[in-house]
Amino acid sequence: MLSRRTLLAATLPTLAAGMARAEDAEDYPSRPVTFIVPFAPAGGTDILARLLGQKLEQRLNKSFVVENRPGAGTVIATNFVAHSAPDGYTLMMSVSSLAIDVTLYKKLPYDPLKDLAMVALIASVPFVLVVAPTLPVTSVDDLIKLAKQRPLSYGSGGIGAFHHLCGALFASMAGIKMTHVPYHGTAPALNDLLGGYIQLMFSDLGPALPLINAGKLRALAVTSSHRFATLPDIPPLADAGVPGFDAAAWQAVIAPGGTSKDILNKLNAELNAVVALDDVRSRMTDLGMVPIGQGAPDELRRFLESEIIRWGKVVEAAGIAHSE
Repeated sequence: MLSRRTLLAATLPTLAAGMARAEDAEDYPSRPVTFIVPFAPAGGTDILARLLGQKLEQRLNKSFVVENRPGAGTVIATNFVAHSAPDGYTLMMSVSSLAIDVTLYKKLPYDPLKDLAMVALIASVPFVLVVAPTLPVTSVDDLIKLAKQRPLSYGSGGIGAFHHLCGALFASMAGIKMTHVPYHGTAPALNDLLGGYIQLMFSDLGPALPLINAGKLRALAVTSSHRFATLPDIPPLADAGVPGFDAAAWQAVIAPGGTSKDILNKLNAELNAVVALDDVRSRMTDLGMVPIGQGAPDELRRFLESEIIRWGKVVEAAGIAHSE
C-alpha cells in the first residue's frame, strides 16, 4: 500500500503543473508569439496574419512576429507547428488545405485532429468562376452547354488546391468533363487564362477582382451560397445553374495540439473581438474574405472534422489523391 507521503509526492508535480498552466494562461503572453504563415509574403493569407498580429499586439501588449514558411502546399509549415511546444507561443494562419490534405496525401507527418488545435475561425473565402472575355459564354448555363460540345480546360493553383476541388466539384455536379491544368499558384494560372491557354478558372476573389473590374475577365458566378459584397451582380452557382453548390475556402488560426484550453479560449476571445472591429472587417472584405470570428475551440474542432469528411469525398471522387 502506498504511504501518504508517497501519494503526496506523486500528487505534487501534477498540482504544480496545473498551477503553472493556470498562471501561464492568466499571464499569457509574457513573451513574443511566433505567427507562422504557410505562404510567401504579400499574399492574402500573409496580409491577414499581419493584420491580426498587429491588433493582438495592441490588445495583449506583446509582439506577434509573422514568420513565412511556404512549401509543399502548407504541409511544411503545418508540420512545424504540429511539433512545436504546446505553450501558445507558436500559432499558424491555416487554410482549408488543413482538412483537404488528410485525404489528398497518403501519409502526412501529423494528424490535424490530434497534433493541432483549432483556435479561431477567422474568415470564409468565396471563389469566383471566371472565363476569358473571348469565350462565347455569358452565363453558367452557356458554359455547361459549351463544355458538352467541346473540350474545355480549367486552371488551378496546384493539384488538390481549392481552385482544383471547386472545378472538380463543379464538373461532377454539372455533369460535364473538363481538363484540369495545375499551376504553381494562382497568378500564373490567371495569366494563362488571360492569354487564352485555358478557358476558365475558379479563383479566389482577391487576385481576380481587379481583372474582373477592368473587363479582362468575365465573372459568371461565386461559389458561396450568397452574393459577395464586392460583386453584387454576380449570382451564386447554386442560383445560376448548379443547384446545391456551396463551397468556400476558409482561414483559421491553429496551435499545437495539447495547448491548454485556457490559452486557447483566451486567444479565441481576443481573435473574435479583433475580427469584429470595423477596420478589420473592411480590410478583409477588400481581400475577398467574409469575416466570421465566431465559435469556441471545441466547436471548431467539430467543424474541422466535418470539413475533412466533406472534402475527402471530393478528393476521392476526383481521383486526385497523391500516392505518397
